[in-house]
Order: sequence, then structure tokens, then C-alpha cells
Amino acid sequence: MGRLDGKVALITGAAHGMGAVDARLFAAEGAKVAIADVLEPEAQEVMADIASAGGEAMFVPMDVRKREDWEGAIAHVVARFGRLNVLVNNAGVSSFSCAPDDVEGWDSILDINAKGAYLGIVHCVPAMRRAGGGAIVNLSSTNGLAGVPFGHLGYPASKAAVVALTKAAAVRYAKDGIRVNAVAPGHMPPMRSIDFLDPVLREQVGNTTPLGRAGRREEVAYTVLFLASDEASYITGVTVPVDGGYLAQ
Repeated sequence: MGRLDGKVALITGAAHGMGAVDARLFAAEGAKVAIADVLEPEAQEVMADIASAGGEAMFVPMDVRKREDWEGAIAHVVARFGRLNVLVNNAGVSSFSCAPDDVEGWDSILDINAKGAYLGIVHCVPAMRRAGGGAIVNLSSTNGLAGVPFGHLGYPASKAAVVALTKAAAVRYAKDGIRVNAVAPGHMPPMRSIDFLDPVLREQVGNTTPLGRAGRREEVAYTVLFLASDEASYITGVTVPVDGGYLAQ
């Protein structure tokens, strides 16, 4: 038996990177997966991988900043799979997605990372209520819990907002049987934009981690899987660092 047998999960930003790893893992653990993204060709590749492994997935076009996209995506997921049990608010951009002094970058980062997670929660909760409950996992970052001397200031601000949003939503929707948690990845390349980080700086950042290495996407995905599963049935409102001990220093 899979750890998500019988569950229907919507994962944003699931066409590549961390989200794609989540989608493949969730499908392998028995979930029917909705891959929500703006990148359809890449999403089709993930769907093909899932299908070849015997899983079931669908693509829903999604710009997480747009209310109408959320409404349409959820309607399509429920029409196809009959319900919605799990939301993973994975879509996001990194602190290197724009220049550090780009004022417009603040709006872009906050809209995608924070507003996108908010819209996901408020639009998915009604479907989860109809399903008898559910689990929401938001992607924060260690940068939302501790200061860093590089990148755009909007990124840590957006990820700190996700931590606070997670706590508030967990308390508000607990009576509906909906758990809300977050995962805070440490130093790893979960997004495309971090690939442009200077290799020397990337090595320096990795060296500040007690475990002495960068993390792997799979290590985050297994934490997301746990929080989405019934194994975490008494856990809500927490942010779990997956950071090699970085925040413990």
C-alpha cells in the first residue's frame, strides 16, 4: 500500500524542480496528482513519467497569482478525480529571480510566493471540506526564519509570510479536519533561478551547513509526503526545516 492511496493531490509548480519530484513521489505512493503549472511541455514530461510507472496524473494550467486560474484548476481536478485531499503550495521564485535592488521585484516575489500560497489555501479549503478534510503543505525556506546577506529582500519576506500564513490557516481550518503545515528547505537548488548563483558563493553557503553539504530535492519531497499523509494526522501549524542543521547553529 502507498502512503497516499486514495488521495487526490494538487501540486503547484510541479512541471520541474522540487514540484516535479513531489509529483512523481506522490504518484508512486498512490495519489492521483494534478500538476499545476504554466509550463505545459515540461508538465507533459512529468505526466508521462508517472503514467509509465503506473500512476495517474493530469495537467491544469495555473498562474498561482490569478484567482480565476485557481477556480478553474480546482473545478477540473474535482471533475476528473472526484475530490481534492491534498494541496502542495510549491510554486515560487528565489531571491535570485531579479536584481537585489529591483523595486518591482518585491511585488513579483511576494505575489508568487506569498499571495500564491494564500490563494491556494482559500480556494482549496471548500473542496477539502466537501472531501471530509485534507492536508495543505506550504513551501517556505530557512531564509524566512533567519537572515541572509544576499539576494532580494522580498524573498525572505515572502517566506516569512508563508510561515505566519501556515500558523493562521492551521488554527482557522482545524475544525474542518484540514491540517496546514510548511517545509523550510535549506541550501539546495529547488528552483531554476538559483542555478545562476555564483559557484563560489554556492560553495560557501553549503559550507555553513553542519552536515557539510547541500540538500537534495528528494529529502524535501519525503518531508512533504509525510506531512501530506495520514502519518502526520496530529501535526498542524508547524514549519519543518530540512536544512542539514543550519538553523540549529
